[in-house]
Amino acid sequence: MAMPVRVLHALLAVAAACVAAAEAAAAGNNKVPAIYVFGDSTADVGNNNYLPGSVVPRANFPHNGVDFPTSRPTGRFSNGYNGIDFLALNMGFKRSPPPFLAVANKTSKQIFRGLLGVNFASAGSGILDTTGSSIIPLSKQAEQFATLQFNISAHISTGAADTVVSRSLFLISTGGNDLFAFFSRNSTPSDTDKKMFIANLVSLYQNHVKVLYVLGARKFAVIDVPPIGCCPYPRSLHPLGACIDVLNELARGFNKGVKAAMHGLSVSLQGFKYSIGSSHAVVQSIMKHPRRLGFKEITTACCGSGRFNGKSGCTPNATLCDNRHEYLFWDLLHPTHATSKLAAAAIYNGSLHFAAPINFRQLVEDQY
Repeated sequence: MAMPVRVLHALLAVAAACVAAAEAAAAGNNKVPAIYVFGDSTADVGNNNYLPGSVVPRANFPHNGVDFPTSRPTGRFSNGYNGIDFLALNMGFKRSPPPFLAVANKTSKQIFRGLLGVNFASAGSGILDTTGSSIIPLSKQAEQFATLQFNISAHISTGAADTVVSRSLFLISTGGNDLFAFFSRNSTPSDTDKKMFIANLVSLYQNHVKVLYVLGARKFAVIDVPPIGCCPYPRSLHPLGACIDVLNELARGFNKGVKAAMHGLSVSLQGFKYSIGSSHAVVQSIMKHPRRLGFKEITTACCGSGRFNGKSGCTPNATLCDNRHEYLFWDLLHPTHATSKLAAAAIYNGSLHFAAPINFRQLVEDQY
């Protein structure tokens, strides 16, 4: 069913809200004490730069970062900011908090007082420890937060640490790599195989969230998985260049499971608050009505090589488009700066279509 025109207008309107948020950020008017970020390449801001090994997914080279301030690559899989940066901007921060591995061995009074926050996300990682190679899985990211939480308690007392952590935002963006890994093992899974895999994945996801809750987290901002079967890389595998339906089915099943799991946790755990931001709904909106939302190219990546620029990542020798703001995809799997800006605006300020049961702004502003 086509999306109502009024919803599209709302999506455009909330995108404009990012401009106002940027002005608020300049004043340092942070709406939460800190943001703690967990996940994969959709959220990584440079942790993988610090990991050893040749198989680690990296984006710390051109053309990545061509539209980032000073036009430098940072480890973000984007031509500029990623969605986490824009969400942080909406909350009054300059951009996503720093990567954990950049500050792990440094003494930062601000971070150890539970302010600003830290980004633990690692490109290539997943909910399963077996997803990815030589990266930081979600379980390890939670352990890294436990170490940080201990240091915060040591600096400002346990009671003060509990208060500041409970008021901070815990942002999680993961799951896509697990689905890709499952698909790579079996591209024609049975319905039973899909249901069993999704059930196990959602259960583990729920367990990771519980670990963070025990460590003091109370506000959870979750980003769901977009229609990953429509990324340039899967399209490049399809004989007709179409979306790969199995991957999209897995994404929908996972998102449905996470929605039920988070609701269940909110019922059973005291003080548990959450919002699920739907990157899935945003990407679908762009694919259905690209020109209405400022996009002209929704199948081919801006940077890459081969069919749909989806055969390899964005390397210094890759083909680079000029009109980057008109592309949905930056590289074979990731959104452009423009897409991320739109998605963050819709998730932060938008209707139930883009974030539920409340949007991220309402979650951030909830004082209880």
